[in-house]
Amino acid sequence: MNKYLYTAIEAAVNAGAIIMDIYENQIVDVERKSDDSPVTIADKKADIYIQNALQGTQIPILSEEGEHASFEIRKNWKQCWIVDPLDGTKQFIKRNGEFTVNIALVENGVSLLGVIYIPAKKSLYYAIPAEKKAFKIALEAHTINESMLQNAVEIFAASESDVVTLTSSHSSKKQEVLDLIRTLETEGKEVKLIKAGSSLKFCLMAEGKASYYPRCAPTMEWDTAAGHAICNAVGLEVYSLETNEPLKYNKENLLNPWFLVRKIG
Repeated sequence: MNKYLYTAIEAAVNAGAIIMDIYENQIVDVERKSDDSPVTIADKKADIYIQNALQGTQIPILSEEGEHASFEIRKNWKQCWIVDPLDGTKQFIKRNGEFTVNIALVENGVSLLGVIYIPAKKSLYYAIPAEKKAFKIALEAHTINESMLQNAVEIFAASESDVVTLTSSHSSKKQEVLDLIRTLETEGKEVKLIKAGSSLKFCLMAEGKASYYPRCAPTMEWDTAAGHAICNAVGLEVYSLETNEPLKYNKENLLNPWFLVRKIG
């Protein structure tokens, strides 16, 4: 096993335990960040835990809720962790369970490993793209040890079919998504749509429950880096709709372009 993979898995699951303790037992106050996006005590506590858990790797951390080093500093990083301690804060506030913990290790702009934990479902996804395998574990509690990884089930992307399933966010009503549906229908495909929050959409893609994920709305690197690695491991790519090239990470501008997740090629 990659020496950093279990560190990331343990950090994600334990952060999920912190999040669920707050989700199930506290009335959560919502604050607003400078960009007007919401943040809660669950975001902050999960971030503190993850940053402490990853510190021993001596690899710099780029977290949504942490201090962001300037690009003058970051451009010299060969590797970095990219973390969203609570992806889907809006879903957390709505209490629909569709939020995740995302941790990725990036090297020279490419995701080397990805971990996504869905605390409300106790579902863990992880992969190292170079190994071309991705895995899922259904946990019984918010605890993990290395021996439990023996129970992991390999997951696979969807195979070619006349029935195509798109996944998109609950709020997505973009014309570009409708245009993709029409294009697929003109190719003789039957198109179904699954709405999902946060990084659940990457998980649906990686385990073959969806075959296209168009995103025509703002996302940040910490929203996609972990899911990108997991999808890569099963033969999927996250293509920029601007360049048709894979997304890159630790850029000067941490905002992603619009993208499409689909099979490589």
